[in-house]
Amino acid sequence: MTTASTPDLDAEYRQIREECGLVNRSGRFSLTVSGPEAAEFLQGQVTNDVEELVSGAGCYAALLDRKGHMQSDLRILRTTGNEFWIDTEGDAGPRVLKHLSMYKVGREVEVEAADRVILSLIGPGSFEVAGLAPGDEYASVAATFAGVEVLVVATDLGLDVIVPKDSMDAVISDLESRRAVPVSEAAAEILRVETGRPRFGRDMTEASMPAEAGIVGRAVNFTKGCYIGQEPVARLHYKGRRNRHLRGQRFAAPVEAGSPVRLGERELGSVGTAVLSPATGQIGMAILRKEAEPGTTVVVTSGEAEVEAEVIELPFLGEPS
Repeated sequence: MTTASTPDLDAEYRQIREECGLVNRSGRFSLTVSGPEAAEFLQGQVTNDVEELVSGAGCYAALLDRKGHMQSDLRILRTTGNEFWIDTEGDAGPRVLKHLSMYKVGREVEVEAADRVILSLIGPGSFEVAGLAPGDEYASVAATFAGVEVLVVATDLGLDVIVPKDSMDAVISDLESRRAVPVSEAAAEILRVETGRPRFGRDMTEASMPAEAGIVGRAVNFTKGCYIGQEPVARLHYKGRRNRHLRGQRFAAPVEAGSPVRLGERELGSVGTAVLSPATGQIGMAILRKEAEPGTTVVVTSGEAEVEAEVIELPFLGEPS
């Protein structure tokens, strides 16, 4: 259950809202796809247009099954003409690696897990700390910290530094010396929910389609040609009506992730992420049935408690993702 905000978490939240916080993302899974046919191969696997990416550019995408349900979401970075870096949630990583390894058979493509760690710089001071501003989100540049070659990537909230695992401690020390303050992932989760970006394995799952998860605008290109799961995604976009939507919720009291959400006697879904935001209170995200229109009051059953929640159009803060 979400507990009251502690002074430390409040301080961490202020750090990432006002200055620069450092979050260790070593739980994420990284891999590389390389070879003469790497771009063409990925183009037929994921929802976004990777063939059009130039070196130093990137995109957000999803990997789907044939029915259009998500297997994972992905950040894809083109580091050179024939090499792509991909990272995803740790739990989904082995599935992504298995999928791409299976489908590459007969292609001039290598798919390998990468021994890399992601360190996130979050907040308006991130660019001063790094001394770099790669450009728009997903743009990347090579850099050196503590004598270690790294890749620095622009994010929606700052910068990610992709580091060889065995050099992580040295790079962390260097970033701290530049006034990056270590903060917990819990603080970063508050900001993620406020800005309305769903997380795979929490707010969206293998039961979700990209439209239901609210990621079509960022993750799907409808003109790029065929990929696995394209037909149901296109059919829903052009001809269908979504039965479920990603929504924000403002809770009257703390609730647990996974708690069922009801409107009258009808169950609409379950809470994905729930956090206590110093700026906006008890909030969360969930994929809910279409009856949960913004402004609707629903009931969340969390343990033995019945908690009212107002359905909110995302995001809570900032511009829509």
